[in-house]
Amino acid sequence: MGQVVVTLNSRTYRLECNEGEEGHLAELAEYIGAHVEEMRRNFGQVGDDRLILMAALVVTDELWALRADVENLRAQLAEARRDKSESDENARSIESQLFAKIGEAAVRLEGLNSRLTENPGGGH
Repeated sequence: MGQVVVTLNSRTYRLECNEGEEGHLAELAEYIGAHVEEMRRNFGQVGDDRLILMAALVVTDELWALRADVENLRAQLAEARRDKSESDENARSIESQLFAKIGEAAVRLEGLNSRLTENPGGGH
């Protein structure tokens, strides 16, 4: 089991974590610590619990904003996929129409070619 020692608001805490997670836990604690320090500068020494709670609320607010951003991006992606699907369907329809027109033109050209080979002089 891994251990990390972190300091928040001049108090030291020993935390346990899974082996190999020490660096990540230290980074998280440092991030919270920066918010705690900012709260202490803004509001003074209002107590460890209150400073940590205020920092946790700020971080949670950041998390919620990011979650909303992710949901918006998911919705935009779903809409883009729908638009792409509609575009693909339109492209297939246009392609089908184009092939039909090419087929009609080929039939007309074959008919014209047939008439010209049957009557090479053109009837003159």
